Amino acid sequence: MSKIVPVILSGGSGKRLWPLSREEYPKQYLSLLGDNTMLQETILRLSGLNNLADPIIICNSGHRFLVAEQCQQIGVKNPTILLEPVGRNTAPAIAAAALQSLKDLDDSTLLVLSADHVILDINAFHHAINIASQQAQSGKLVTFGIVPTEANTDYGYIRSSKDNYNGGYKVENFVEKPDLKTAEFYLKQGNYLWNSGMFVFQAQTLIDELTLHAPNIVRLVISAVNNAMQDLDFIRLDDQAFKSSPSESIDYALMEKSDNVMVVPLDAQWSDIGSWSALYGIGKKDNQGNVIKGDVVTQDTTNTYINADHHMVATIGVDNLIIIDTPDATFIATQDKSQEVKNIVKSMKVSGRYEGNAHRKVYRPWGWYDSIESGEFFQVKRLHVKPGAKLSLQMHHKRAEHWVVVSGMATVTNGEQKFNLNKGESTYISIGVKHSLENTTSQSLEIIEVQSGTYLSEDDIVRFEDIYGRVDSKKNSQC
Repeated sequence: MSKIVPVILSGGSGKRLWPLSREEYPKQYLSLLGDNTMLQETILRLSGLNNLADPIIICNSGHRFLVAEQCQQIGVKNPTILLEPVGRNTAPAIAAAALQSLKDLDDSTLLVLSADHVILDINAFHHAINIASQQAQSGKLVTFGIVPTEANTDYGYIRSSKDNYNGGYKVENFVEKPDLKTAEFYLKQGNYLWNSGMFVFQAQTLIDELTLHAPNIVRLVISAVNNAMQDLDFIRLDDQAFKSSPSESIDYALMEKSDNVMVVPLDAQWSDIGSWSALYGIGKKDNQGNVIKGDVVTQDTTNTYINADHHMVATIGVDNLIIIDTPDATFIATQDKSQEVKNIVKSMKVSGRYEGNAHRKVYRPWGWYDSIESGEFFQVKRLHVKPGAKLSLQMHHKRAEHWVVVSGMATVTNGEQKFNLNKGESTYISIGVKHSLENTTSQSLEIIEVQSGTYLSEDDIVRFEDIYGRVDSKKNSQC
């Protein structure tokens, strides 16, 4: 059998899980159910499959260091990380992964997964993958159809034939999200499955079929892959070619048009965690039907999901709520209205509020910073620098900075001087002076940074040297 190459789609912003999930740190990089993030769980649940190759992970440029670090944390040493210059839906992304795999392997079976799904029955999942792989070996395009547990109106459906072909069923057609009456009809029929958005096919079969049904996508993605640039451990797809590709889902571009599609039923306690109510539904509940995470005190509270990752949250006499507390935003909704949070995120973007896009704590390849306090002409940040990490050699046009070491030892470049600072020591960096901060020790370094000036936004950075390759643009601080 050919190698199974996991292709993990790790784009998306997870707006319906705000305020924990935000554009710069979306749900697939969060630990929502256990110790591992959703991306990590997606990779780890494949352990035990035969002929498994290193994964191809597709994400946007701003998340590249998150992906690399989370892979490293679980011992995935050689992932291929493809960077999309812009989101173009799933068809171009999957095509790029297929073409990239064909560069490395003459014969590969792609297992296309989303980074933000939950699958609890791993044995059933592996069994379905093995069936799908056999179907793919015979030249079929295979999708997984979730065995429905209710008349759900949030998913598209797949209508399959009733004839079993070695565990697979011929797809008769894909149908859009139904109304409740139609969903109830589907449930009674027995041959309607939820569309999971997970697939298995041979890489070359995919390209051949896409060439037939969506030639413009294939032509432009071939150019994007052939003209891709290596950037440290990442592969940047060619900007112009990829942006020119039509933005289409793999369902619309191929699966709905091909007569070569099979579906494998999957009954493995699957969820796409598309809302807070969905996360509540699969969470471990206490005697009052509550799902509690964090520092929470309850009284006469029932059927409620509470996530308190920063402050203590106390409730009395509430029922059927979603309560999410973060350092800079608190969200409260009834279970049936919680999906409408995406409208709040949209309104925040329109009004220019940062809370819809980023957390107060912002992750960088060297560690993270937390914006503790700010005013018109000042900002206070807490910087956490990982062992062996280094901030870029940079300068600012409109702000000065004062650094105070609170733990660890800092190696500082301040103008022409380079020196060490220990706990309790500090240095002042004037406007326009080149500076850098490095942690050369095996312990974490923490700094309190006080900024002062007329303009304090993150785009006032000019980088001169950077070990993370972020000097292509003088205003590249968001990467």
